[in-house]
Amino acid sequence: MSKKPASNKPGARSGRQNAKVRAARDRKKFASLNAAKAPAAKKSVKKAAVESTAPDAPKPEAPRTPGKQAPGKKSGSKKGSDGFGLKVHVRTARKRSHSSTLWLERQLNDPYVTRARREGYRSRAAYKLLEIDDRFKLLKPGMKVVDLGAAPGGWAQIAAVRTKSVDQGMRGAGRVIGIDLLEVEDIPGVEFAVMDFTEEDAPERLRAMLAGKSVEETLADEAEGINVRADAVLSDMAANTTGHKKTDHLRIMYLAELAVDFARQVLAPGGFFLSKVFQGGTEGDLLAMLKRDFETVRHIKPKASRADSAELYVLATGFRGAQEPRSST
Repeated sequence: MSKKPASNKPGARSGRQNAKVRAARDRKKFASLNAAKAPAAKKSVKKAAVESTAPDAPKPEAPRTPGKQAPGKKSGSKKGSDGFGLKVHVRTARKRSHSSTLWLERQLNDPYVTRARREGYRSRAAYKLLEIDDRFKLLKPGMKVVDLGAAPGGWAQIAAVRTKSVDQGMRGAGRVIGIDLLEVEDIPGVEFAVMDFTEEDAPERLRAMLAGKSVEETLADEAEGINVRADAVLSDMAANTTGHKKTDHLRIMYLAELAVDFARQVLAPGGFFLSKVFQGGTEGDLLAMLKRDFETVRHIKPKASRADSAELYVLATGFRGAQEPRSST
């Protein structure tokens, strides 16, 4: 007896074949549904991305296992410049060099920069002078002070307050004059002059400013023994760096020597000189000049000076008057 041909009706298919057909149909259906939802999903993702970049929008935290810290956080970490233990990272912009990015990041995370901004000082350098003056009691009411390379004015601000030059017209008020190649925004109690202190007539012009007279009148007063000289010369100047340590050191030391030579021409006996220098091995000539003209010379590294910086400050007190160098013969 011959076998009957298999039926082509759907009901005659095996269970396995029916499962395959259903699976294919379901995949097709899901594919069409996903295609319809795709534009809405992209729009919502874009909206979420915009919201997450808003300045005040909190960043979503990654899921955490109970008992474990969130990634990137350390227990007992020190507070950053913002006071909340958060360090600011700066992305390298297209027009900003890597070195500029590192400098900006260091500034944003420097507690003295944050403090200076909060307390109204022109620069973080103000805290260096504050620390040095608190330790050695240099600035006193009524003093005449010259600030070389005064911009942006952080040291001049401190000098104006401590010499009471801010109280002009009052008895015992001091006088502070800032000199720089650049114009400096006004500070109460400080007179700024755009001047190159290395010019030959700069000391005479400065003494005339201290006296409040013309150069001729000031020279006449000095000839009669009238004191029109400064009690202090400050210098926080730094030459533009090249990135070559030896070259940069020589440039800052040369600038310091020029400042010493200027101070010798404008300081009154008993005055003091404070200047920035760099650590190195070639400041012998500078120290010899200072020890010849001042009673005491010392180096200082204030806490406000960055630990990784080679800068020091040399303080010379008790000016004897300009002494001619002794002949070696």
